[in-house]
Amino acid sequence: VQLQASGGGLVQAGGSLRLSCVASRRMFSNNGMGWFRQAPEKEREFVAGISWNGGVTGYSDPVKGRFTISRDNTKNAVYLQMDNLKPEDTAIYYCAANIKGGASRDTSTYRYWGQGTLVTVSS
Repeated sequence: VQLQASGGGLVQAGGSLRLSCVASRRMFSNNGMGWFRQAPEKEREFVAGISWNGGVTGYSDPVKGRFTISRDNTKNAVYLQMDNLKPEDTAIYYCAANIKGGASRDTSTYRYWGQGTLVTVSS
C-alpha cells in the first residue's frame, strides 16, 4: 500500500484545513487508518484514527472537538478536517494504515506510512 497525503499549508490561528490521504491499492478498505503528527524536536504522536468501515473513530485529547477524521472507501481516501487551528498544531502530518482494521492509537500497529504534509499555523 502506498499512501499520498496532501492538503497541508499555512493558515492563521482559528482557520481550517482539510488533509487528504489516498491509498494506491484496493485493500485500503480492509485497513484501519490513522493520522499522526510530528512537531520539530518532538516525537511523532497520534492525532486521529478510524476503523476499516468508518464505524469507530478516536482522537487525541488536544484535537478532540476540533478535528474530524473520515474516509471514503470508494475513493481509497481518508480525510482529516481540522478546524479552529492553533499554533501548537503546527507539525508534519502523516497518514498511516494498519492491517488490523481498527482505529488504533499505537504507532507500532501501523505498517504503511505516507510521506507527510506540513501544516503551519501562525498566531
